[in-house]
Amino acid sequence: MPPDRSRYFLFGEMLLFATLSLVASFVLSYDAILLAKDPDTALACSINDIFDCAKVGLTPQANVFGFPNAFLGLISEPVVMTIAVASLFRTRFPKWFMFTANVVYLLGVIFAYWLLFQSTFVIGALCPWCVLVTISTTFVFWSMTHWNILEGNLYVSPGLLEKLRKFARDGWMSITLMAWLAVVVVIELLKWGFRVF
Repeated sequence: MPPDRSRYFLFGEMLLFATLSLVASFVLSYDAILLAKDPDTALACSINDIFDCAKVGLTPQANVFGFPNAFLGLISEPVVMTIAVASLFRTRFPKWFMFTANVVYLLGVIFAYWLLFQSTFVIGALCPWCVLVTISTTFVFWSMTHWNILEGNLYVSPGLLEKLRKFARDGWMSITLMAWLAVVVVIELLKWGFRVF
């Protein structure tokens, strides 16, 4: 069983970033309603030609499933927050449940980065709240995966599980996360330059 410090750190981090993502989802949902009423509405997060929430929010990519993407956050993040809070109080969910949550959140991460790619290279503008969702989703997925490795909630062979546990315990999960985020930042800087600051 993973040590308590891992439990508190990973689920505390999961709770923090799921909360941030939920707040961002609320704002994005509200903005989507405003844009639906009046496409010319000036949004507070439409700061300049790079950070322009309205430009992003009026594209088909903002409503992939026929409704604002932010609604997905309103549905998923409370579930993640519930898992995090319950786990902080030492609730142990079944293996199949945690594995399924991990797979579903992996799909969420893929979707978030697809949207970031679309914003950066197709739409030509970034939405600050969307970027926050992407970063938060990354941290939540990392925390959940890290815990599931330590707890043995992944359906992998015992040999592979031990290798993954060693990878996590030796700090490589954190290194991988930081390296991934660094690559994302570099890509955005190469695209926009230091105008993003």
